[in-house]
Amino acid sequence: MAHFAQIIDGLVADVIVISNDDCPDPAPDNEALGQTFIASLGLTGEWVQTSYHGSFRYNYAGIGWTWDSGAQAFYAPQPYPSWTLDDDYQWQPPVPYPNDGGEYVWDEATQQWVAT
Repeated sequence: MAHFAQIIDGLVADVIVISNDDCPDPAPDNEALGQTFIASLGLTGEWVQTSYHGSFRYNYAGIGWTWDSGAQAFYAPQPYPSWTLDDDYQWQPPVPYPNDGGEYVWDEATQQWVAT
């Protein structure tokens, strides 16, 4: 299956799945074939292929995610103001998640992980 994200103003508005018959592998080399098929369905706008397994364009697109066309990358909304986007288009906290087997949630006010 081939997955495509509809982009509106740099954000993912929708994600659809089409058959490999209409957009055969290798992805995203045949992206234009998929875009042509999507247009034939009457779906308008910009459609960009995304990888369900994140094997290209860094991440699988989700509704509300950002599409960075220059970097050819999809990434999630920023979870907290203090978190920064890394080179793999993943949000990273200013303090690493504890590696002690416990479960934690981020507290933005104290900029710390808090045990749950």
